[in-house]
Amino acid sequence: MHDISQYQDFFVSYLKNQSVNKEPKNLYEPIDYILSLGGKRMRPVLTLMSAEVFNVDYKKALPAAMAVEVFHNFSLVHDDIMDDAPLRRGSQTVHEKWNINTGILSGDAMLILAYQYFEQYEPIVFRDLAKLFSKTALEVCEGQQWDVDFEIRKDVTIPEYLKMIEYKTAVLVAAAMKMGAIIANTSEENANLIYDFGLNLGLAFQLQDDFLDAFGDPETFGKQVGGDIIENKKTYLYLKALEFSTPEKASELGKLFSLQLENNTEKIGTVKTIFNESGASKATQEAIKEYTFKAFETLEKMDIEFSKKEMLRTFGENLMGRKV
Repeated sequence: MHDISQYQDFFVSYLKNQSVNKEPKNLYEPIDYILSLGGKRMRPVLTLMSAEVFNVDYKKALPAAMAVEVFHNFSLVHDDIMDDAPLRRGSQTVHEKWNINTGILSGDAMLILAYQYFEQYEPIVFRDLAKLFSKTALEVCEGQQWDVDFEIRKDVTIPEYLKMIEYKTAVLVAAAMKMGAIIANTSEENANLIYDFGLNLGLAFQLQDDFLDAFGDPETFGKQVGGDIIENKKTYLYLKALEFSTPEKASELGKLFSLQLENNTEKIGTVKTIFNESGASKATQEAIKEYTFKAFETLEKMDIEFSKKEMLRTFGENLMGRKV
């Protein structure tokens, strides 16, 4: 086993050799651009790590890890268009740097490229990876649609929100881990347990992302802080604030989340104050811990060495304390 930074280095080295230098340039250059913007590469790292957790060399998992990263970035390109987001990882989004049509088409190409990486595996492994990937990709689309629907609904519940982030974010983290298990040909029980580990970790990750969207440092977060507030997204923070606030404050929050303003500075500040004063900020941080500890519980059932359980636990703890 290696540490997280080593897996990141292994994957980035592999990624740099995957540059798509083909015509037409306006299709392939945006793909290279979004993939080069960095980030922690959490999902592909999890694929490499999970392969080695089950005693297979990480190198065998590199194509699957690349498929996961390409798919993840495809979803970001299209999400940024839908959200009209100006920044991704501190740089211009693809549709801002090129145009919306290019973003749509390059994103489509990325989805197809992601599947092509599975062709490097033998037929049985290819089948299992592709089956998991297809299920996951469809769930991600369902989660994204729920996310869009929730923007205009006033009756979103916390269970509905949690199901949405499970599909939009957590299932891909879970699938990334299970792919490593599939490549390692471990037991079905181990494969399902590491999927559950990734699912709970993914839920914690998205709740942390929601929290950082409101309260993160724009210098380290890499995205527009307050973007969810500007877009009137019914996040866990928002729903908990409604639950905990007085009727007057809840009404004020609801009104703020019905506005589309030219200048959102005051709106963001007021909403963040309500999040803090209502206790919603604290409740969100508690939920992040809860899902992280649920992930840790699955480790106890996994048939792997103690040292490997500890490494997965350390990864989860670092994720819980992230600032980017």
